[in-house]
Amino acid sequence: MPEETAVYTHGHHESVLRSHRWRTAANSAAYLIDRLAPGLSVLDVGCGPGTITADLAALVAPGRVTAVDTSAEVLTGAAAVAAERGLENVEFATADVHGLDFPDDSFDVVHAHQVLQHVGDPVRALREMRRVCRPGGIVAARDSDYAAMSWYPEAPGLDDWLALYRRVARGNGGEPDAGRRLLSWARQAGFTDITPSAGNWCFATPESRAWWSGLWADRTVGSSYAERAVTGGFASAGELAAIADAWRAWGTREDAWFMVPHGEVLCRA
Repeated sequence: MPEETAVYTHGHHESVLRSHRWRTAANSAAYLIDRLAPGLSVLDVGCGPGTITADLAALVAPGRVTAVDTSAEVLTGAAAVAAERGLENVEFATADVHGLDFPDDSFDVVHAHQVLQHVGDPVRALREMRRVCRPGGIVAARDSDYAAMSWYPEAPGLDDWLALYRRVARGNGGEPDAGRRLLSWARQAGFTDITPSAGNWCFATPESRAWWSGLWADRTVGSSYAERAVTGGFASAGELAAIADAWRAWGTREDAWFMVPHGEVLCRA
């Protein structure tokens, strides 16, 4: 079976998991929720710390959710989230989306949130997701689009951050502007019944912008992304520190506003 060739840009630093644990089905999979019903079986690809997974499990119970990720360590945390919520209809396993270890037609819904931007071959990944989805089922994918992110007020340091992140992500074999490409990738993967859409996150309250700017400041100097930026020759430690300072300064502005746009596709198998 094919194996992953891209390197996961973010890694699993605390600042990354801080962001991922905030995600829920309501704020990150609203485009899919109306297609879910009790009794359905779901495969959650790239489940991370499992907060979206747990929400999906609650929505489809007594149906079962199988959650997979490449990191066994992060799956331990995801299992703890499910246990804390008293969910008994979730199971976890390590997996590579390019070669899922499940028979054809195994699930009613196959879901991936912020996954395809990080894989080496997103079209192959979607084909594999389609393979394990039952005929008439749904393959759902949502990814952010870095080039379309916008903020106010202008901050040259954040311009530097965006340009650097896109270079590092592509250097790792991913596609940071995945959101706008999801429809094209789904078509290349052989889907013909596709419902495309878009959604966004907005960080503009004092609490949300402090949280968002703080986690990116920490991620810029302390995560695997920071390490790869330096070892890959994309930036110096001093340049990363300056970007982190720019994030913190922007986050203190009372008029600060940040939008993260996402592309979304619901594909009928």
